[in-house]
Amino acid sequence: MSLARLAALLADPTRAAFCTALLDGRAWTAGELARHAGVAPSTASEHLSRLIDGGLLAEERQGRHRYVRLAGPEVATLIEDLSAFTPPSGTPGGTPDGTPGRTPGRTAAAGSPAPRSLRESTRLSAEARARTCYDHLAGRLGVTVGDAVLARGLVTEQDGPALTALGRAWLTDLGAELPPRAGRPGSRPVVRTCLDWTERRNHLGGAFGALLCRTALDRSWVERIGSGRALRVTPDGERALRELLGVEPLPA
Repeated sequence: MSLARLAALLADPTRAAFCTALLDGRAWTAGELARHAGVAPSTASEHLSRLIDGGLLAEERQGRHRYVRLAGPEVATLIEDLSAFTPPSGTPGGTPDGTPGRTPGRTAAAGSPAPRSLRESTRLSAEARARTCYDHLAGRLGVTVGDAVLARGLVTEQDGPALTALGRAWLTDLGAELPPRAGRPGSRPVVRTCLDWTERRNHLGGAFGALLCRTALDRSWVERIGSGRALRVTPDGERALRELLGVEPLPA
C-alpha cells in the first residue's frame, strides 16, 4: 500500500475512531463500533470494508455476526505512534499562537479532544493512568514497568532494545514463557519500544511486553475498567509489582 493511500484511510475521523477503539486488542462487532463512533450501521459497514481492504483490520465471522480487530501488532504500533504526534488537546496545532504545546498534564490524554463530559474526563484520566495498547501495558503503568525492567537489567537498550539473560531467567522464575518463534526472522520482535501517547515516553511492546500484560491480566494483577482500554491495578498487583520490580503504587 502506498503512503498516500494509508494516510487517506486514517484521515477520516470515523475510521480513525474505529482504529483507536480497537487498540484494546479485542474484536468488536460492526454495530458496537457504529455506536462508539456515533454513525449509522450502514456508514460503519462502508468504512470497515475500506479498512479491511487496506489491510489495517482483519474480519472474523461467526454465524450472522461480523467481528473485526486490528490486523496485527504492527498496525497497533502504527496507530499508537501516530497518536503520539497529535497536538495537545484544546488547540489545532499546539498553542493558540501556533507554537508547540506544553507537555500535557496528568488529567487529560495528550492529543485527544477536550472531554465533553465528566464521564469522558474520568475515562481519559483512567486511560492515562493505566491501559492496554493492543496487547501490552501503556499509560503511566506501562512506562513505570518499562523503567523498572530497564533499571533491573532485564532489558537493555544498548544496540536496540533486547531481553537480557537476566531477563530470560526472570521470566523462568515467573513461570512465563515467550512464544517459540519470538525474535526470529519474519516474527514479532522479542522487545520493542512504543512511544506512549499520553506520557510521551516509551513503554515496552513486542512479545515480552505482550507476555507481561497477559500475565498481569491472567493473574489478576490488573483488571479492566468496564469495556474500554483502561486498567486498574489490584491489591495483589500492587504487591506483585513491588516484589518483582520494585514498583510502588501509582499516584492517583
